[in-house]
Amino acid sequence: MPHPTAVSPEHPPADVVCIGETMAVLSPPDDRPLADQSALRLSVGGAESNVACGLAALGHRAAWLSRVGDDAFGRRIRSELAARGVEVGAVAVDSAHPTGVYFKDPGPDATRPLYYRGGSAAAHMGPELAGAPGLRGPRIVHVSGITAALSGSCARLLEEIVVHRTPWGGPAGPRPLVSFDVNHRPALWSGRNADAAPVLRDLARAADLVFVGRDEAEALWGTAHPDDIASLLAPAPRIVVKDAEHGATSYAAGEVTFAAALTVEVVEPVGAGDAFAAGYLSGVLSDLDEPSRLRLGHRTAATALRSRDDIPDLSQALARR
Repeated sequence: MPHPTAVSPEHPPADVVCIGETMAVLSPPDDRPLADQSALRLSVGGAESNVACGLAALGHRAAWLSRVGDDAFGRRIRSELAARGVEVGAVAVDSAHPTGVYFKDPGPDATRPLYYRGGSAAAHMGPELAGAPGLRGPRIVHVSGITAALSGSCARLLEEIVVHRTPWGGPAGPRPLVSFDVNHRPALWSGRNADAAPVLRDLARAADLVFVGRDEAEALWGTAHPDDIASLLAPAPRIVVKDAEHGATSYAAGEVTFAAALTVEVVEPVGAGDAFAAGYLSGVLSDLDEPSRLRLGHRTAATALRSRDDIPDLSQALARR
């Protein structure tokens, strides 16, 4: 198996390291169904790298860690993320397995993703990727529940990072805040022998910061109210419950903070949750107070909702302050 390439020691440590699969994305140029299209646009997308790109656009040093195939899609992913300001020097290139691909299929009510990622290079990530030497010293490590659903080795990677807390700061350095987005994808779990509900619950409880949608918490654990979700995921020190167009509520140190969502004409919802996470984490890195973190998350999510791109330019959100 190939090993990640270490980041040059003269580079300053990243503020945030985001870990997870990124795929090539093939999408129609308009809202007609995929079956009616004669040409598709090639881009890239993945929950964790979307967050990394968002943070880079907001002025932070962001790195992405994963595996890609030794193919055109893998090269496109690395070059595009690098062009967006994300450090990709520690990404492993796998000559034995391909880069995953997904297609966007617009419909009357929503855009449906069609995934072709089984056996991908990223599905072969494992615990050895945790604590990559070239990425020591970040303030935040961000992961999501999508990775846990890709394979048994990927699930062990998340457990190493979130539960066992591989010391990304080095033996003597400070350990980073571990950020975990639940990101439940039922289709990915349908082929696994593991039950998503307890796996994602336990990972969330072990994290420092949790992002979870009210609707996905209801589907996973039967908890419909933000207060109940926060109680279920305790003792996680900080829990942010997103409730679509209504707003987001954070729970930390006995404080409950709510911020209403912005009114937006939605072009496409894909990527809005990642954009919210990028905005909120930017607020953490900038030492903003809790209401300001939530409001910045809403502004970045609104920017994503107005775009068909998986990776919109979130710097626009700062201009709307």
